[in-house]
Amino acid sequence: MTTTTHQAVQPEFRLLVLLVSIGFFMQALDTTIVNTALAAMAQQLHENPLQMHSVVVAYVLSVAVCIPLSGWLADRFGIRNTYLAAMIIFSLASLGCGVAQNLDQLIIFRVLQGIGGAFLMPVGRLALLKIIPRSQFLSAMSLMSLAGLIGPLLGPALGGWLVQVATWHWIFFINLPMGVLGIIMCLKVMPNHTEPSVKPFDFSGFILLMIAMVGLSLGIENIAKPQSSILLSMGCIAAGMIAALSYAYHAHSQQNALFHSRLFRYKIYSIGILGNFFARLGSNAIPFVLPLMLQVAFGFAPLLTGLMMIPLVLGALCSKPIIRPIIQAVGYRRFLLVNTVLLGLCIASFALMTASTPLWLKVLHLFIFGTLNSLQFVGMNTLTLKDLPQQDASSGNSFLSMMMMLSMSIGVALAGTLINVFSQYFNPASISTAFHATLLTLGAMNIITAWIFWQIPAETAD
Repeated sequence: MTTTTHQAVQPEFRLLVLLVSIGFFMQALDTTIVNTALAAMAQQLHENPLQMHSVVVAYVLSVAVCIPLSGWLADRFGIRNTYLAAMIIFSLASLGCGVAQNLDQLIIFRVLQGIGGAFLMPVGRLALLKIIPRSQFLSAMSLMSLAGLIGPLLGPALGGWLVQVATWHWIFFINLPMGVLGIIMCLKVMPNHTEPSVKPFDFSGFILLMIAMVGLSLGIENIAKPQSSILLSMGCIAAGMIAALSYAYHAHSQQNALFHSRLFRYKIYSIGILGNFFARLGSNAIPFVLPLMLQVAFGFAPLLTGLMMIPLVLGALCSKPIIRPIIQAVGYRRFLLVNTVLLGLCIASFALMTASTPLWLKVLHLFIFGTLNSLQFVGMNTLTLKDLPQQDASSGNSFLSMMMMLSMSIGVALAGTLINVFSQYFNPASISTAFHATLLTLGAMNIITAWIFWQIPAETAD
């Protein structure tokens, strides 16, 4: 049995790691920076702030849809060409978002931005895997993951600050200098690795997956919009479900399917995918719901709102050292059962938050949520992938990444729909009641998800 010694990243590879980190940072920053700016964007675009979830959903959904394409494009056209194209698309789309004159234009450019963002992370990770010696890979990934942590840490506060000192347009313009630097570095330091033989891309499967994801997300997002037809929304949901079932048959019958059905012969993987999807619906919506509630219902300034999201990320950082010892002590089944219920109760308890709740208590509440949420994500991800054999590891990981982004898209769409439904049901003057009812619903959904983790065999080891 051979052991791999982990070495520091050597000087000749440091610029490559920096380049990949820039892409990861831009993608991670853009996932969070918009949340605290939504209320100001709604005001300047003359839109209802409760209808602004489309801006988040458009980006996250296009990332989810394009993830399956990333690996094939990198193998077929080369890592540098694919990464360079992603940088250019992301940067130009950021410029487009910044100059958008109305919500429709903004959503179109957010979709394009998501297409670029979908390739930055997986292709960057693939570049490190193929170019950097295996002994230095862990060090390189650790350095890159720092960029992914800094992005969400800075995002909400930076978004709030830019809205207050300038305008919301600057949350997109800020990507331009990083994008230009990334494009120049990409041409200088990234070799264009290609695979000698690339199997044909499963376009029919890709189209089915795209219809499934877009249909479900758009159907849920538009179902409570006054200007949308209920029949059209239900039609989108039905089309999404039919496409999902069609893909299940396709994955079973086609040998070159993007994600072959054999992945779901592994019980632990199947439980992990289901758990990841449903347990993330509520918790992924919180970074969208809370900044909106703090500003629209409680009247908080954007910068203060952004600063209040920092404890959430700090809680996530503090959870990292304790996750492994806890799972080793109690096992996956007991850990995920208990943590899923605690996370659901924590989400529901945000309904107790009011404008007059002491600031220190709000901060503590967000820190606890961040800790429980991170424990949940790491526990679920590790469980999902731990028993996959080597030949299915890459495909299984891509499918997990896609489901995580799809869950975020549907979670934000669902939260926006719930807020709209409850704001119509309750007295419109008491908008905080609509937010509280939404938080209670999301928390209850999370608690029910514990049933999925009940299916984990008791003997599942770490």
